[in-house]
Amino acid sequence: MTLALELSIRVAVAGIVGAAIGYERELRGKVAGVRTHFLVAMGSCLFMIISQYAFPFADKFDAARVAAGVVGGLGFLCGGIIMKNRHVSGLTTAAGIWVTGAIGLALGGGLYEISVLCWLLLMSCMEGMHFYAIKYGQRQVDVVLTSDNLDDLGKAVDLLGKAVSQFSWILQDGHYKAELSLLVRKKDYPLGILARLRELPGVNLVSMD
Repeated sequence: MTLALELSIRVAVAGIVGAAIGYERELRGKVAGVRTHFLVAMGSCLFMIISQYAFPFADKFDAARVAAGVVGGLGFLCGGIIMKNRHVSGLTTAAGIWVTGAIGLALGGGLYEISVLCWLLLMSCMEGMHFYAIKYGQRQVDVVLTSDNLDDLGKAVDLLGKAVSQFSWILQDGHYKAELSLLVRKKDYPLGILARLRELPGVNLVSMD
């Protein structure tokens, strides 16, 4: 097998593995899907190949520096996914992209066995935990409420009780506007929590995310 064919196989396998990971994320309705993971894995693989084979005459070249640069770039990309609307979300997708990049680097280095193992472990974890998380655990829901009376707004927060994890309000155009982050049981989302919010006296539900 020629070197060019070997390197082409590495890039192709990295793209396939990245697309498979992204497909799972896209099925869950996540922002980063097939294309993002495909590009991350293939790009990381290509960077590793460049670091290994593009500088044959550089005696003092450190190939690890290119891989380190990829890790830093992935951290920047993952940070953009996590921070959305001043709230932390997308941690699993960001971590998945980070690992996808690592798998791409490993494939670029020709480490097929460990790459496939990491891919299988990653997919098993995401799929297994997804089915578990559908019925169990909690999720964060961001809610906006308005009221003409601050006391009614306070009573609504009291009725929600321990479900409220974050709370802030402002006076806007003569109305009180509150932004809340609620921790609700996943099996109660969305219909259960929607019905509960609609029943709160003296407040209006503006949005629920």
